[in-house]
Amino acid sequence: MAAPSSFLWTRRIFLTLLTTFVVLPVYVMVSSSMKPLEDVSGKFEWIPSHFTLSPYSDIWETVPLAHYFGNSIIVAGAATVFSVTIAIFAAYAVSRYDFRGKRAFTVTVLSTQMFPGILFLLPLFLIYVNIGNATGIALFGSREGLILTYLTFSLPFSIWMLTGYFDSIPRELDEAAKVDGCGPVSALFRVIIPAARPGIVAVGIYAFMTAWGEVLFASVMTNDETRTLSVGLQGYSTLNDVYWNQVMAASLVVSVPVVVGFLLLQRYLVAGLTAGAVK
Repeated sequence: MAAPSSFLWTRRIFLTLLTTFVVLPVYVMVSSSMKPLEDVSGKFEWIPSHFTLSPYSDIWETVPLAHYFGNSIIVAGAATVFSVTIAIFAAYAVSRYDFRGKRAFTVTVLSTQMFPGILFLLPLFLIYVNIGNATGIALFGSREGLILTYLTFSLPFSIWMLTGYFDSIPRELDEAAKVDGCGPVSALFRVIIPAARPGIVAVGIYAFMTAWGEVLFASVMTNDETRTLSVGLQGYSTLNDVYWNQVMAASLVVSVPVVVGFLLLQRYLVAGLTAGAVK
């Protein structure tokens, strides 16, 4: 049965409005990043009257953007690797084995997602400071401390998501691997992980994007040496002026890794988010 024309026109209008709503801010960022500061600070023009690419070269000199970029890569990459690795073992244990405290563990993991992240800010700050005073291990203001901080709220979701994905994988695969002589760990690496690749990739993307764009904890837990991109972008705002054209240019530049990674891994992300929902 063909859809009525009223439905087709309504769909077209809705999709057009939605596309405009999504694309318009991106166009404003791109056009503003190609204007001199005087044009950006003045009356807004949809088409730049003075075209320049100097903001894209100035962003590396106004603030140490390359250093912040390196910090973000290290922190987000390490947080992703640790989150995915730990979540794989924890989710496999929850999915395949019955043990004492299993229900309490799963409830605890899920309950952590009910609280806003700001509630953990002060406790983590006090813990890091006290650990530094007692042991000399400087977690506060270090990249290692920030990585541990990101694990506190990316790891529970990763475990929960991978548990649902592992539950969707038939247990017959484990039994077949055991018949072939594989132990639990060998079956995990040789059978379960290859079958769960979309879910693992989806968890990795979530963990990376969470760490890459996080602002609240990074603004408190870092210093000038360990500052990440999300906080470093504030350096384009001074007491006298705000370099809006450089802010737009830097925002576009730092978004490139996430956008490229999302486009390359999109099919894994969609499969990972949907497959674990149905057992």
